[in-house]
Amino acid sequence: MSKIIVTGGAGFIGANFVYYALKHRPDDEIICVDSLTYAGNLMTLEDALKNDKFTFEKADITDAEAIDAVFDKHKPDIVINFAAESHVDRSIEDPGLFLRTNILGTQVLMDASRKYNVKRYHQVGTDEVYGDLPLDRPDLFFTEETPIHTSSPYSASKASADLLVGAYQRTYGFPATISRCSNNYGPYHFPEKLIPLIIGRAKKDETLPVYGTGENVRDWLYVEDHCKAISMIIDNGRVGEVYNIGGHNERTNLDVVKTVLDILGKPHSLITYVTDRAGHDMRYAIDPTKITNELGWVPDTKFDDGIRLTVEWYDKNQEWLDNILSGDYEKYYDKMYSGR
Repeated sequence: MSKIIVTGGAGFIGANFVYYALKHRPDDEIICVDSLTYAGNLMTLEDALKNDKFTFEKADITDAEAIDAVFDKHKPDIVINFAAESHVDRSIEDPGLFLRTNILGTQVLMDASRKYNVKRYHQVGTDEVYGDLPLDRPDLFFTEETPIHTSSPYSASKASADLLVGAYQRTYGFPATISRCSNNYGPYHFPEKLIPLIIGRAKKDETLPVYGTGENVRDWLYVEDHCKAISMIIDNGRVGEVYNIGGHNERTNLDVVKTVLDILGKPHSLITYVTDRAGHDMRYAIDPTKITNELGWVPDTKFDDGIRLTVEWYDKNQEWLDNILSGDYEKYYDKMYSGR
């Protein structure tokens, strides 16, 4: 049995990992640490809160005193850092917030991990640290040896965090691993991101904004496949190594939008093209050969299957989406914990 701290566990990927761990690692104790900023939704963890193997702690990873108290209380064996500001457009508007959370927050977590002799620290990264690939070279893919070449304050902050983790590993013998994933999709995705945004607006017959011409290509990874990969890395990944996690599911943004519309039976005429994002990367594509060869991981979910599952999930969980859009989800923590 291990005690696993999952930071950012009330966010999209973190919450999916919480549920994956409770199902597939039933002997482990899961401690979720989240500051519940706008993208942290405790309502997402409503079912997890009923599980005696799950504990929620409200704390900001940049608050060293609060994080120390959490570590002192739980004495974790493993720390997985999902916590991050992750929206590129927001990083362009407020770079400082991304530097504080994504870099300084990582440092605080690693210092606490060293103090309390954590056996494994895992940093959840992004393929965006590699920059982008040209559209006319489909034979090119990101590998773990691809040089870092960031395009936004968000990706620069994540690259900086990765470098800091590597420095701690080499300087202190810190037991760390890093993963870099392609674009995730699936349940509990905050509706500012492309797929849930499109689903929500299309269901209401609202216009669907697509950057530029929509030709930008992303490699889509179903979130449960990502969770499986991280579980394998914390068990058997080599300390000091980076593992790329990709879905082998490349699609243009326009193709993704059209696929969602087709599933919902909505017309393509809802699509409207808007001014492209500054510094918008053209193509992401990951080669996951290393994690496949070393750990035996392969993505189980093809995009056509995963996107249909995702649309169906949002269709069945309209109340969850409505609570986010209305802001009611932000009151859930007080409802659950006031007076305790």
